[in-house]
Amino acid sequence: MYGATTIDAHRSVCRGLVDVHTHAIDGDLPDLRRAYPHDNWPSVDRTGETEAHLLFGGQPYRQIDHRCWSSEVRLSDMDRNDVAVQVLSPIPVTFCYRASAAGAAELASAQNEFFARIVHLHPTRFAALGAVALQDPDRAVDEMRRCMRNRAFLGVEIGTHVGGATELADPSLDRFFAVAHELGALVLVHPSDQDLPPRVTGLGLGFGAGMPIETALAAAALIARGALSRRPEVRICLAHGGGALPAIIGRLDKGAIIAGMPADSPDLPSRLAAQFWCDSMTYSRRTLDAAVEVFGRDHIVFGSDYPFPAMPEPLDDIVATLPADLHRRICRTNLEEHYGALPGPGPDALSTTGRHR
Repeated sequence: MYGATTIDAHRSVCRGLVDVHTHAIDGDLPDLRRAYPHDNWPSVDRTGETEAHLLFGGQPYRQIDHRCWSSEVRLSDMDRNDVAVQVLSPIPVTFCYRASAAGAAELASAQNEFFARIVHLHPTRFAALGAVALQDPDRAVDEMRRCMRNRAFLGVEIGTHVGGATELADPSLDRFFAVAHELGALVLVHPSDQDLPPRVTGLGLGFGAGMPIETALAAAALIARGALSRRPEVRICLAHGGGALPAIIGRLDKGAIIAGMPADSPDLPSRLAAQFWCDSMTYSRRTLDAAVEVFGRDHIVFGSDYPFPAMPEPLDDIVATLPADLHRRICRTNLEEHYGALPGPGPDALSTTGRHR
């Protein structure tokens, strides 16, 4: 990867949004099917200069276009939408937690190299959240360390669970989150439609209900299993406004009290939930207000889901009418207060030390 890059929203544009939730993929993503033939892998089938099919296991998954891989196209859109900085992150179908850990680590490394190249070319306009092979926590830690040695990276993006077998709350992941805290890494938790139950997808409710419920389940497990108490200072950011968590937090509190927890306990779910961060992707001002109430005005960041159809229209639709101070916090300063000149200081070199092959 490339060495020292400093992304500073103050220098990139005099004003504008810092968009923490955007996705990108290399138009020349390595196809791992030959090296790891027993697993399903994502691949990109370019059908022209500006269009491509994103495949998974050789089957069509999604139509994508050059906004996914062209920094110049992204910059044009950013300028049109008053976006100062975009934070790039993997498309969730590329997590591949059910696949070979060695292959998933190779894929994560390739994606991170791609993100680093974009940030290297435009260091005042982009940052990144890296990919990791979370089914092997040691490999994930090594790749997270490698990413965070480069100032292009704010942290990593992970799924809501690991291959249907391991919750994020599982003690086997405690070291991963401890190292994330040590490195100051933001951990964006993003659901994958591949992890949704057939009942939800069969009803056509994957986007509307499945994804936010999946996020809420992961967050509730982190609370109920004591993981937030074991990892009190990790910056865990829940995608899509925290999913359904703000809507069910009162019920989680009541359930804990019924089970014997004192109402004034510091471990009451609503009190622990204040440790989370979330993005602003709620599509509803009322829902965003609920997220602010649960997570706090200092723990919300702007997100758009660029470049996919899930983007709000216009991009700043939900935040545009917020009070000035809250707008400034969500759209810029909450992140800047923790990372300064994005994505923060660190050693110049991004070596391959510790990378597994």
